[in-house]
Amino acid sequence: MWLEHAYPRRLITVPAVYAALFVLLTTLPLAVVVAAFVSPWLPGRLRGLRLLWFLVVYLVLQAVGLAAAGVLWLAAGCGHNLGTARFRGRHYRLIDHLLAALLRTARRVFHVHMTLQADPPPDEQPDVPHDDPRPLLVLSRHAGPGDSFLLVHELLREYRRNPRIVLKATLQWDPLIDVLLNRVPSRFIRTARAGVADTIGLLARDLGPADALVLFPEGANFTVDRRTRGIDRLEQAGRHEQAARARRLRHLLPPRPAGTLAALAAAPHADVVFVAHSGLEQLSTIGDLWRGLPMDAEVRARLWTVAAEDVPAEPEARIAWLYDWWEHLDAWIDATRAARC
Repeated sequence: MWLEHAYPRRLITVPAVYAALFVLLTTLPLAVVVAAFVSPWLPGRLRGLRLLWFLVVYLVLQAVGLAAAGVLWLAAGCGHNLGTARFRGRHYRLIDHLLAALLRTARRVFHVHMTLQADPPPDEQPDVPHDDPRPLLVLSRHAGPGDSFLLVHELLREYRRNPRIVLKATLQWDPLIDVLLNRVPSRFIRTARAGVADTIGLLARDLGPADALVLFPEGANFTVDRRTRGIDRLEQAGRHEQAARARRLRHLLPPRPAGTLAALAAAPHADVVFVAHSGLEQLSTIGDLWRGLPMDAEVRARLWTVAAEDVPAEPEARIAWLYDWWEHLDAWIDATRAARC
């Protein structure tokens, strides 16, 4: 389909952002009145006004980010030097600033508070020399549209790594994600297409000490149907022990190990960071966003770091190790949810 190509798609999405922002700003007084009027009939406190506030900031950040991307394109010799380390760094700094502004707004508008418990960055741990930092392979649960943004922000700010992300191709309909992440080492994939593991392996092959590859081994947000299908898939493949372990998971889908194995094989020098979080799982679709926001809630996250030398060497041992960690993440989520009750 022709809209799968960047330039035809952006001829639609980029002008649409500026048109939407123009319409919203020119009708903002009326929009505020309407949002205030409908808020008492919507669930949550001042939902209409808060959603309007966030929408304005989101569109402004889209417009500013796209304009900045255009300036960087010109500065890179009309795109000729975009692949250099210098301009990749500039794009990562732009992503960092935009994400920080978006997350600050989300905290203020939706009263979302995040509590993060993490191991120290690997280059600050006593057993890792300070002059020998390692790349990271980040394996996170997949729950809601906010987890990627939070992870990328954490990697940029706290772990001081440049994230490489594997995302679904449909996210390219967000023009800012489309433009910026196609200029840094990331990949947009169609999950039904063969060769996904090979793509992940190529992305991991040249990971340097300033990089982190972010993967979501579940491949999708948790639902009961997806859990059932995942277990059935394991049974049909003769993976009965893994199917039995997957049945014990209460909050996570069974991990799909192919991408993780490809990344570990391509970057055996990378430390591995496992990520669990609780508080975003109720926001999996647009309908969930409408029903679930504003949340007035706390998001808790926990990161564990495993040194590269502690990762098993054989593929089957790595799969069992991945399931061990997935059970550990599932238990942490269970305990965190119980503590809220």
